[in-house]
Amino acid sequence: MTNIILLGPPGAGKGTQARRLVEERGMVQLSTGDMLREAKESGTEMGNKVAEVMAKGQLVTDEIVIGLIEEKLAADEGTGFIFDGFPRTLAQADALGHSLSRMGQKLDAVVEMKVDDEALVERITGRFTCGNCGEVYHDKTKPTKVEGTCDVCGSTNLKRRADDNADSLRTRLMEYYKKTSPLLGYYYHSGDLFQVDGLAEIGEVAGAIARVLDQQGD
Repeated sequence: MTNIILLGPPGAGKGTQARRLVEERGMVQLSTGDMLREAKESGTEMGNKVAEVMAKGQLVTDEIVIGLIEEKLAADEGTGFIFDGFPRTLAQADALGHSLSRMGQKLDAVVEMKVDDEALVERITGRFTCGNCGEVYHDKTKPTKVEGTCDVCGSTNLKRRADDNADSLRTRLMEYYKKTSPLLGYYYHSGDLFQVDGLAEIGEVAGAIARVLDQQGD
């Protein structure tokens, strides 16, 4: 079993790479938000705790999130887990490490998808999607064949996200780096941190991540 954390700023492509790992390696993506929503509707003891906390508008504690993660680990549904959105703090990183150890597992790799900020801004601000079928386009790298019309379904409902602008993205990047820098140091010190070029072609990024995982699995 291979357990990893994917780190990278907004727009680096973590979601795309996580989906590939799920499809190609049978891994399970553990998204904190998805787990909380699922628990809230489950009716279990832990789920009722989550529902109560969320109903009061309070933040879910690290203890509850770790409890949900341990439930998923115990279910042993796949060939490994991709941690998405957790940990975000050093305390959470410690808690996750202890939890994996208690479950007889370990963290195999923390993969940081490195990007050049200005190149990332250009990538994101040029992005738009079809509101009908969800196909993603880009002003420079993947424009529509007919301006204003989706190549796939022919819809003219092409949209840009309101926060996909340079100022908003730079603010999101700054927040990401402030929160993530301590984690990068933590996992570098433990020898678990590996870096890949997040701005390479999707297939190249996937190949780089695969090499890290295969190396750790040897």
